[in-house]
Amino acid sequence: MKKLLLVVDYQKDFVDGALGFPGAGLLDGPIARKVEEYHAAGDDVAFTLDTHGESYLQTQEGRRLPVVHCRKYTPGWALYGETGKARQEKDKLIEKPAFPSLELGQWLREKGYEQIELVGLVSYMCVLSNAVVAKAALPDAELIIDAACTAGLDPDLHHKALELMSALHMTVVNS
Repeated sequence: MKKLLLVVDYQKDFVDGALGFPGAGLLDGPIARKVEEYHAAGDDVAFTLDTHGESYLQTQEGRRLPVVHCRKYTPGWALYGETGKARQEKDKLIEKPAFPSLELGQWLREKGYEQIELVGLVSYMCVLSNAVVAKAALPDAELIIDAACTAGLDPDLHHKALELMSALHMTVVNS
């Protein structure tokens, strides 16, 4: 079975930087272990990187979320902690200027994965929107969301996002 671990936006600015929140750092060990397990099994790993430039505050997202974050090549843009150290050169990196990524969807369609597991941040924004992109790209693939490896600042929105992904026929584990 062709499997992928997709680590969504587990970057310094979302853990302990500009948009960091309590508890986000606790995901580092579990996500890093998953990355290592997928590598050891010979399965693929990909990372999305929220990526913004100088004009972020002039974008629609920047006007609605006026907190400069994940500026390309800054410390906040980097993958966080042990998860970042677990990344290998062969792993796919997808820079995205918005919550979801059409590039991700096109790449997934080309690769034809049968199973995609999603982890990372933020559950009710980038994880949810990229899970929907993955579902659209590969409607017959099994999508797994590990609730123990995703989080968000707002616990109610986090739980609603997990419920919504389950309603969209994604398998939510460890909830």
